[in-house]
Formats: sequence, C-alpha cells, structure tokens
Amino acid sequence: MVGSGLAIALEPGHAAFIYARSGLGIKHGIIPANCVGVIDSDYRGEVIVGLKNTSGTPFKVNDGDRIAQMVIAKCVLPEVTLCDDLETTKRGDGGFGSTG
Repeated sequence: MVGSGLAIALEPGHAAFIYARSGLGIKHGIIPANCVGVIDSDYRGEVIVGLKNTSGTPFKVNDGDRIAQMVIAKCVLPEVTLCDDLETTKRGDGGFGSTG
C-alpha cells in the first residue's frame, strides 16, 4: 500500500480508476494488487495505490516515483430491477469464446 499524497473530490456520477504503468509491470513486475483501483465520488481520503511485486526481486518505491496512472470517467449507475426473465438475444447465454 503506497500513499500518493493526493486526495481528490470527484463530482457525483464520476469515478477515478487507477491503472498500472506499463514500464513498471513489464520491466519490474510491479502491478496494481487488485488489477484496477476504483475511487468513488464520495471518497475523500488519500489515494492509496496497492501494488504487488510479481518478480520476486525486491523493489523500492521512492518519493516522487510514478507508480500508477489515474483516469477519471463519467459513470452511469443503472437502476437495478429484479426480474424472472431477460429478453433473448442471438448470443443468449454463450460465454467465453462463443462469438468466435
């Protein structure tokens, strides 16, 4: 868990997503511990980046290192409705690899 020293205030309907920096992942095996971090619009604490070292080689994070990248995006929060059936589609419930 690495503190960024940054806190943000997002507008409702937005979220921030924390992604890996490709160089850290490819060169050093340092990746986000949870694949993508999500920061909700009502969070007001410090942005903490969970990192995982997949290389087996010790890696030190220094002040000022660029360890992740953040993308802020609009998020549509759907209204969830309980139902017994869904409308059918050509694909149906075909899962992984079902579309070729």
